Amino acid sequence: MPIRRAYQHLPNIMSETFPLVMSFAATDPSGGAGLQADLLTISSMGCHPLSVVTAITVQDTSGVDDVLPIDPEWVEDQARAMLEDVPVAAFKIGLLGSVENIAAIAEVLSDYPDIPLVLDPVLASGRGDELANDDMLDAMRELLIPQATILTPNSMEARRLALDEDNEEDDPSLEECAKRILRMGCEYVLITGTHEQTPKVINTLYNEHGVVSSDSWARLPGIYHGSGCTLSAAIAALLAQGVDVPEAVKEAQEYTWQTLNAGFRPGMGQHIPDRLFWARGEEDDEDEPQPERLN
Repeated sequence: MPIRRAYQHLPNIMSETFPLVMSFAATDPSGGAGLQADLLTISSMGCHPLSVVTAITVQDTSGVDDVLPIDPEWVEDQARAMLEDVPVAAFKIGLLGSVENIAAIAEVLSDYPDIPLVLDPVLASGRGDELANDDMLDAMRELLIPQATILTPNSMEARRLALDEDNEEDDPSLEECAKRILRMGCEYVLITGTHEQTPKVINTLYNEHGVVSSDSWARLPGIYHGSGCTLSAAIAALLAQGVDVPEAVKEAQEYTWQTLNAGFRPGMGQHIPDRLFWARGEEDDEDEPQPERLN
């Protein structure tokens, strides 16, 4: 089946209308992650991005030094101003900044239950800087996860979201983590394996019936800043174009792998994905890697 990626067909991007994707996220001055990553990815995938700033960060390519949450009324007003003006085809959520912002966004989204929602639960930076406390985790579980079409945690985030804090010996498998997260109310969970000690990166998509698909990707050298933002934003862009969740997950992984393979290191820290890799030269389809379908 041919891959229908917008970045392979530049003329398709030049149409009169674009699906609109609204991203709730924090700024990242490096452009590696956060709102800037979402805007680049959504545009690269053939959609028009709308941005709602949830927080301002002080960070570089190495890690996050500080986070300033935006006032929740401003977060809500940013979203509602656009939602009253234009038709949004998908929502994407990243770093949220505060419990109050989570509540404000959840209230906004509750008015649009038929629009797909991709939730990337950003709990820590790649360096390990904590970006969500326990109160924020509880708010996500109660207010946002039940509204999500798909959750895209890495393995560490999945374990933290699913952990039974009352049981000191609780150590769930990733499959059990997925089951617990699904019981919170979302439709799908994609657990990514970048943080696992495996020869290849294995990403597994689950729904209420169990494993939907499992894809194996070559593990690239280096450490990347913004891979999770890229993957979740690409999924949101594909859902906005009417692609179903399993196919959107498959295509978004391929796109993300290509951005990482073409990634660059602009500073002294991590590599940054090149979301516009397709615009920098001719793509050779024969050399393009394909996922290994494990089931």
